Amino acid sequence: MTHVRPCNCVRLPRREFIGALGAATAGLALSSASSTRDALAESAAASATGKSRAKVVGAFLYPPTESLKKQGYYSWPGAGFDAEGRQKQHMARIAKTAQKLGMDIAMEAKPLHENADVDRFIQRVKSEKPDGLLLIAFLKAEWSSIARIVKETSIPTVAYATLGILLNPNINELYRTNGVYVINSLDNHDAIEYGMRMIKTRRWMRESRIVSVGAETGKETVEGHLGTRVINLGNDQLASELRQTLATRDVESLARKYWSRAKKAVEPTKSDVLDAARVYFAIQRAIERNNADAFMMDCLGAIRVRRIPPPCMPFMTMRDRGIAAGCQNELGPTMTQMLLSQLFGRPGFQQNASSETEKNHYYGAHCTAPTKMDGLDEGSERYVLRNHAESGIGVAPQVLFRIGREITMAAYIPGKEPQMVLYTGKIVARHEMPPTGGCRSNLELVIDDVKDVCDVKGMHQTIIYGNYARQIRAFCQMYGISVVT
Repeated sequence: MTHVRPCNCVRLPRREFIGALGAATAGLALSSASSTRDALAESAAASATGKSRAKVVGAFLYPPTESLKKQGYYSWPGAGFDAEGRQKQHMARIAKTAQKLGMDIAMEAKPLHENADVDRFIQRVKSEKPDGLLLIAFLKAEWSSIARIVKETSIPTVAYATLGILLNPNINELYRTNGVYVINSLDNHDAIEYGMRMIKTRRWMRESRIVSVGAETGKETVEGHLGTRVINLGNDQLASELRQTLATRDVESLARKYWSRAKKAVEPTKSDVLDAARVYFAIQRAIERNNADAFMMDCLGAIRVRRIPPPCMPFMTMRDRGIAAGCQNELGPTMTQMLLSQLFGRPGFQQNASSETEKNHYYGAHCTAPTKMDGLDEGSERYVLRNHAESGIGVAPQVLFRIGREITMAAYIPGKEPQMVLYTGKIVARHEMPPTGGCRSNLELVIDDVKDVCDVKGMHQTIIYGNYARQIRAFCQMYGISVVT
């Protein structure tokens, strides 16, 4: 048995937010010495964050090619298929994927073929209880063994066959089965990587913590399906953090960036922008002290009751750094942002749902949005500095979304029977304020496959650039989440 165990050659999941206080992301290991340093760094980081590496156990399924040649008949994929050579190619790419994602992917060196091999593998899986399985078939007849492993282990499984191995009846045996992601595609390692990313994301969600700032304090809860923990703090605690946050060099530097990167400023003053930067660092300390991965807040209550400046600019920065920031202290939108950021590396725009009834267009708006809509490592959308639309105070970004971009709109709804609201569409307009009303960042969409846009379900759904509906459906099928459209 060969274990593909990566050194730490990937960044940890987007922790620049906490990284501002001294944590660093790991770099690509280029030598055995650097691998050792990276492994130590990851171990320390995992200890600090309470995270552990996702583990996948895998196997190839096919008989020795020579035995098939002796039989004189080699059903799909056929006699010219080099199964052993393909396994070597996949093993190399799987090792790179494990490195890239910071996972443990332990592939068996010897392919499974006889019933005894499958029996032993099933017992191994039941004993080790990994986060997921990766099963790769190089012969049509072996697909039934994959179905058996899935049934007897009940472990989330990525089941792969290269094009020209399976027929539709084989594919459909598992294609719509909960807990399984079936890939039947020509040497499509990107799909395998996404399957591994889903498994990693599921474990990350279970080990993650959200700071919730609202009326309750001191209470810790656990979301029932994905298992994400919520630490509740009172608005007064954030107000106390803010009082202790002075206009330090770091605060002033962030305020200058807010100002200099804006296309223009309409209502806010430089003093307002400085206060927004102070709020960012107050939130940062709350996250760090609670060893958290995301943040949500009763922002409207904090503005009205505690007179805390609107957190709209801090939320923009957090999302641009891969940290989910949920408006109005709502768990579902916050977890949706977490999922989308982990699965696709794209921050999301949580927004209020409305409609342009005469054009049958969707209209979404909110007073904060990320600028890194193309991805956390990509360029930024331009923004205008505005005040918070409803209170008329503080600073909020009016992000200038690009017309013509495809989008995905999703909303995870927690509960005993969790759901995912899911739509795709395209940006066709954005509007100045005035003449339009509502919140500062806004977009107008054509929604795909919806006859009447007023039938679009949900509120505070999260929008990201790109069409990821199939991938999200795959995640939901793997982890028992019903898709609603």
